[in-house]
Amino acid sequence: MPTTFEWETYDRWCKELGSDIIHLEVAGTSIVVMNSAEVAEELLDQHSAIHSDRPRLVMVNELMGWNFSFGLMAYGARNGNYFNRNSIPKPRNAFNLSRTPKIMYITSDTWQPQLSLELPTELMSKKTMTPTSTLLNSIPALKYIPEWFPGAGFKRKAREWARYSTIMRELPYAAAKKQILQGTARPSFTSYSLEKLAEGEEDVAEQEQRVQSTAATMYTGATDSTVSVLSTFILAMLANPEALKRAQEEIDSVVQSGEFPRFSDQERLPYVTAIVKETMRWKNVTPLGIPHASTSEDLYRGYRIPAGSIMVPNIWAILHDENTYPEPHTFKPERFIGEDGKINPAVKDPDTALFGFGRRICPGRFMAFSSIWIAVASMLAVFDISKPVDEDGNVIEPTFEYIPSMACVPAPFECALKPRSAQAEEMIRSMASEHS
Repeated sequence: MPTTFEWETYDRWCKELGSDIIHLEVAGTSIVVMNSAEVAEELLDQHSAIHSDRPRLVMVNELMGWNFSFGLMAYGARNGNYFNRNSIPKPRNAFNLSRTPKIMYITSDTWQPQLSLELPTELMSKKTMTPTSTLLNSIPALKYIPEWFPGAGFKRKAREWARYSTIMRELPYAAAKKQILQGTARPSFTSYSLEKLAEGEEDVAEQEQRVQSTAATMYTGATDSTVSVLSTFILAMLANPEALKRAQEEIDSVVQSGEFPRFSDQERLPYVTAIVKETMRWKNVTPLGIPHASTSEDLYRGYRIPAGSIMVPNIWAILHDENTYPEPHTFKPERFIGEDGKINPAVKDPDTALFGFGRRICPGRFMAFSSIWIAVASMLAVFDISKPVDEDGNVIEPTFEYIPSMACVPAPFECALKPRSAQAEEMIRSMASEHS
């Protein structure tokens, strides 16, 4: 079994076998890899009634304490309680979507002290979330091995990582709640939800637990992905200065001088939108997504898919299908632009695969795209992005290397961000002061 860049190996195997679906068996566990949009949509969308469970992720959920995340929960009453439509506020009102190129905070500024904790915690979960990443997921009984037993280092790691998980979930929430009581909290999902709890008559303790878990899920789901996408965007601009210039010219022709782009400008900034779509397609954050699991046997194209199978959509392969996206490994925002200069609806939107499938599609996908769009548009409006130079004046070339894990993130690289003008510098300082 491949252990790094698995999505590329699966794609190669499918091409060699002349199939867009392959079956693997690891330690008795059935794994089905879907290598095309057609297969993924037919199985995970049209057959969603039986392919929407989650596999048992022993390391992450049972030892590391990530069972609070509704996105990782198995089907059941507890999972359903998180989707009570009456408890979900409108995203634009509930979230503090910053118009500056920085991460949005689900509990506004109260999350800032946790950034140093979130990143290692997110990395830990991503490294252990795939079905084949640890032997423990294939042989769950191993979780009962004592920590002192030879080869049980995973138990010690899990205990330490679980501590980070608890801190990340509880400390920011407590800080947010304190600010709410003091009357100093900014509008956010947490403040909105807690205010509604105070007005209701339901079990407050249980509802608070849901709010805490949901806020933590949103934060962990958004932060790492946003950082990765924005980092990839910068890499793309370093390699494609002509795309940077074209996007800036579009912004300058639409947005009033001295102002940041607004959400309402999106329709009039199609090339900026194309850059965002191409960035998310070119180096998508979760190449294999989060696996589904089958609750009962299925027959598909003459193949028998056993109950309990782990269903893995190869999102990387779907978004690099040359029949859908010619020259798939080349960064080409113009592929999404039609002859009329607008977004071409005939080109398959990467969002149809990026945010998952069927009943497990990401509920925050619209907020995620809007947040990334406004961050990219804002950066383009006020910054020139270029390759840095060393002390001898030599240009430092980026490596374009990525760290393989469930969330594929760029390796650290250097870049030069320079305000486009004195006015742009003042806009940056003003916005930073407003959100400090």
